[in-house]
Amino acid sequence: MNRDRKRILVLRYRFIGDTILTVPFLRNLRYAEPEAHIVWVVAPGSSDVVQGIPYVDELIYWDPVTIHADSRGGHRTLGAKLRFVRELRAQKFDKAYVLKRSLSSALIALFSGARERVGFDTEGRGLLLTRRVPYRHDQHEVANFLDVLRADGIPVRDDFLEFWTTDEEDSAADQILSREGVEPGERLALIHPFAAIPQRGWHLEDFARLAARLRAEGLRVAVLGAPRERGLFEAARHLFGADCVDLVGKSSLRVTMALLRKATIFVGNDSGIMHLAAAAAIPLVALFGPQSPVKFGPWSDRARILYKKFPCSPCRQKFFTECEPSPRMKPSCIEDISVDEVHAACCELLSSSNGAVTGR
Repeated sequence: MNRDRKRILVLRYRFIGDTILTVPFLRNLRYAEPEAHIVWVVAPGSSDVVQGIPYVDELIYWDPVTIHADSRGGHRTLGAKLRFVRELRAQKFDKAYVLKRSLSSALIALFSGARERVGFDTEGRGLLLTRRVPYRHDQHEVANFLDVLRADGIPVRDDFLEFWTTDEEDSAADQILSREGVEPGERLALIHPFAAIPQRGWHLEDFARLAARLRAEGLRVAVLGAPRERGLFEAARHLFGADCVDLVGKSSLRVTMALLRKATIFVGNDSGIMHLAAAAAIPLVALFGPQSPVKFGPWSDRARILYKKFPCSPCRQKFFTECEPSPRMKPSCIEDISVDEVHAACCELLSSSNGAVTGR
């Protein structure tokens, strides 16, 4: 281990979306610290989306037991947690950036032994930091992350999202499309109709009606989804028609990322896949209901967001104690988004699309 290099720790773990939204921070940090050894603490599952990132030297996995679906419990016991802290301390970090807003993440930075600790002044953890940064709820998460760099005197040169796939993953995506009868050069609409919290998602019937309209526009329509969503799609498969390409559960997350790059347009709910579509720099339409898109909308100039703001928006998502469900058991904020509106947003993007975006 080269002790002459400056050693920097970055703490931002959990969730696909949060992980990919950290990339602009890391890229700008690398611009400013080209010789530093940068270590990023990530969660095992969500870190798949940043494999191949050139801006960090090392990924370290932190995996305590939580209520979140991506938790695998690798650091379940006290002994495992202590070993993790000892591993961090052995690196002798000069500085830690704490991009998570939890008290526990600030404690990890403190226990790591890093002399400088820069992060958000939230949840009463300011005393654990050497530089406190205000957190703003009225701007996007990417902007908040970049504000941490600015507060530490580091300039921000750009802010676009990106990810990296291998030649093998790109080839696998081509093979999947070929196997499903999608011809090279065919205009492809990718739909992701699922949400981790079902009440936050637009209804499958509406996605199916949209798919029919996109096919009428001359696009080939394919549905994306994880293996755990296979049962939901099977129950609604008849709504989408025989011409709809079924990709639900048929590719890994990494190959799904390669598939996104081949799409003409993407339509989906508020989800990690939506953030990956933004990182792929393809036209996308994002549907938001209970959660505001201000902080976690798609970070892309090629995106259109459909969001119905109600007096209770955004809500605490305690369904349905704060609002009455629709007949289809959805909150009104997501139910009120019409197929006509989504179709119109798609047509607008398709007519105005004229090349990839390299930044915001």
